[in-house]
Amino acid sequence: MQTLHVELGERRYPIFIGSHLNPQALLEPYIHGKQVMIVSNATVAPLYLEHYEQAVQALGKKTAVCVLPDGEKYKNIEHLNLIFDALLEAGFNRDCTVLALGGGVIGDMAGFASACFQRGVYFIQVPTTLLSQVDSSVGGKTGINHPLGKNMIGAFQQPQAVLADMSQLNTLPDRELSAGLSEVIKYALLGDQEFLVWLEENMDGLIARNPELLAEAVYKSCAHKARIVANDEKEQGERALLNLGHTFGHAIESYLGYGAWLHGEAVAVGMVMAADLSHRMGWISAEDVERTKKIILRANLPAVCPKIPLDEFLAYMSHDKKVLNGQLRLVLMKKLGQAVITKEFDVELMKQSILANQQ
Repeated sequence: MQTLHVELGERRYPIFIGSHLNPQALLEPYIHGKQVMIVSNATVAPLYLEHYEQAVQALGKKTAVCVLPDGEKYKNIEHLNLIFDALLEAGFNRDCTVLALGGGVIGDMAGFASACFQRGVYFIQVPTTLLSQVDSSVGGKTGINHPLGKNMIGAFQQPQAVLADMSQLNTLPDRELSAGLSEVIKYALLGDQEFLVWLEENMDGLIARNPELLAEAVYKSCAHKARIVANDEKEQGERALLNLGHTFGHAIESYLGYGAWLHGEAVAVGMVMAADLSHRMGWISAEDVERTKKIILRANLPAVCPKIPLDEFLAYMSHDKKVLNGQLRLVLMKKLGQAVITKEFDVELMKQSILANQQ
């Protein structure tokens, strides 16, 4: 097992990374109070719920369970209310802990519920997908979707601890594994060219689910995110770099309907669009764009999206959280491994990049 920490002063918390982790031993210092609400979904619960419920009960805690339907389309206020219903019906108080057992949707919803219930209770992340292990479980971003924009309603709610168990990736569908690799690739493109070379050398092993390689990819990704979050918790500056590909990707997700494409699939195309625009602006070479596409395709991810009317694509982009004072900001690449946040881009070139990467 390897352990990283997100350094937030008194709110410092660990990320445990390994296989067949012992939740009873690892969670004991981080469960406050006597009540634990485990939030999971209909796919993950049959696989892992009993194991975690027994581990928490062995610590002398009262448990209750809220199992939500599985899918991005359920990441909304209606299903968020089901968590509140479960907490209230169980008689939980403000000293309880909400434990998220699932992928990014469950982590985001359970975290947001913990931020809101009785104005804030404790929260633990047990991410069961690669995407949530390398990205959404770390950093405290929680929330739900709105028909007009993804993740537009939410709160910053840092967990007490994160348990990333590589053995749980054995039950992950191939498509979900690839979606997680999209976020891994993102870290390499935005800030670590050596990591990009490592991914190019080891992508076949990652696709084959080599546990040592997966653990290394999770560790490297979380180390990048932990450093950035420690520097800029509330995304006032550097943290926005973590949105490479996301402004384009969220527009794809919103237009197609939440769940039609996985988040990582939409972000993969978004990163290609960002690379394409970076090239059109003279920042990176055509070879760099092809290198970006190649690593994305090797991860079994799409490099183009279905045709979306340009005016609708731009409308969804205008709802992006990085719009500041009415000005859209994009994360682009000065070179592979060096991303920047900028509002200084040519809108016509951006339109060309969007259109060029549709089929």
